[in-house]
Amino acid sequence: MRLSIIMPVCNRELHVVPALRSLLRQQEAADLDIIVVDDGSTDGSADAVRTLMREAPCIRLFQQANQGVAKARNAGLRQLLPQTEFVSFLDSDDISPAGRFKADLALFEFDPALELTYSLMTKVIVMDDEALQPAPGADSVTMRGISLSAAIFRKALIDRIGTFDEDFTQSEDTDYLLRIFETGPRHVLLDTIAVYYRRHPGNLTKQN
Repeated sequence: MRLSIIMPVCNRELHVVPALRSLLRQQEAADLDIIVVDDGSTDGSADAVRTLMREAPCIRLFQQANQGVAKARNAGLRQLLPQTEFVSFLDSDDISPAGRFKADLALFEFDPALELTYSLMTKVIVMDDEALQPAPGADSVTMRGISLSAAIFRKALIDRIGTFDEDFTQSEDTDYLLRIFETGPRHVLLDTIAVYYRRHPGNLTKQN
């Protein structure tokens, strides 16, 4: 199964490598295609990605002038390969838990009509970037929230919905998910954790 994961990056030099490593450790679950879109970073984010690309050819890096996260996500959608069967997302400061993809993809294989799985997210204050999981004793809360990383989409569903609304400077993910669920896709809501969402001062949601 070819699973493409789109990761927008803007000045996440400190976090992008752990985020990518959390995906690479799951290569046995699927034929991964990791699409990194560098949205005009002015730090070493792109160089950090290139370092990993030397040992992980499934990572593809695309760079553009800073245009915002919605345009970065759309740039990633434009790079989907013809053989892509499933699509997911991971923000460059978050972590994909071990085994995150394996169980969900088995559900798609069992039910060819399934279009979407949607799982839980855990918000974490302190992440252990070596272990790629929440640090011991870190404050966290697990919830069903708004996160593209909580979903795996069949590519046919993405094709049907189209692109992100580029008028949004943030909450483009909320708009996109609402548009998807309004179409009534065949889906399952799972009680597994799909993403460790890193809470830090640079979160876009903290920018008024």
